[in-house]
Amino acid sequence: MPPVKPEPQARDDPLRNHVERARSGDAGALEDLVRALRDDVYGLAVRMLWDPHDAEDATQEILVKVITRLDGFRGDSALRTWAYRIAVNHLLSTRRRRVERQRWTFDAFADDLAAGLDRHGPAEPAGPAEALLAEEVKVGCTLGMLQCLDRPQRVAYILGEVFQLPSETGAAMCSITPAAYRKRLSRARAKVRAFVAEHCGIVNADAPCRCTRRVGAAVRAGRIDPAAPTFVGHPRLAAPPPITAAVAEMEDLHDAAALFRSHPDFATPERVTEAVVKVVARRAPTLLEDP
Repeated sequence: MPPVKPEPQARDDPLRNHVERARSGDAGALEDLVRALRDDVYGLAVRMLWDPHDAEDATQEILVKVITRLDGFRGDSALRTWAYRIAVNHLLSTRRRRVERQRWTFDAFADDLAAGLDRHGPAEPAGPAEALLAEEVKVGCTLGMLQCLDRPQRVAYILGEVFQLPSETGAAMCSITPAAYRKRLSRARAKVRAFVAEHCGIVNADAPCRCTRRVGAAVRAGRIDPAAPTFVGHPRLAAPPPITAAVAEMEDLHDAAALFRSHPDFATPERVTEAVVKVVARRAPTLLEDP
């Protein structure tokens, strides 16, 4: 399931009371807001940046912006939508992170897949340990595909296809018109569908790539540490649907987003919340003083 929660009407927003209390100096309300928003922001940041450590840094930066700008929240929309606008703007304009600096394209990604493929290896995992590493490859690979999109198309694809938000909501979060958002999403969707249809063996039985056949090369290249995998060992909010179930729900081969919707909902590390509260306390102590 996508991490974004359904948006209530602005007047029914359950977080409005927390906003007012935080504005008046209630430290508990401020921390409650951070906890309420952190997983949405972190889920977007991981998908935008690939690396969980970079996502942690970006999440902290975004949440500090959200909390220190509460005086600018007018309540015209739900707080989550307002916070997402800040998150999207930050992720579109922030410095390039380590994976982005590699400047992946779909052509280069296809070449990398081919170079790291053991074509004579098993098509299916031999046991639980192999299945775990194959899952690590799957999540890392599909998140890597997103890096082949430019930032505006990437965020539109995540909001529209992965989180399945209505175009009006996605457009508001991106601060563009619904028509511009739909065009951006359509272009991103076409690129991802074409790549997956040609290369991904999960959804196309004729495609050569299988996750198990990439494990060996990924381990040798240092992209996967079997003792400490990046994604399958990450704390999560809930178990994702099995990839086979996600693919079975596809109406046709081209619903590539089922791959991305099969990802786990990663839980935000607790240290992010602690760091945000400390930073805000230093920058805007009046927010944390008892009234």
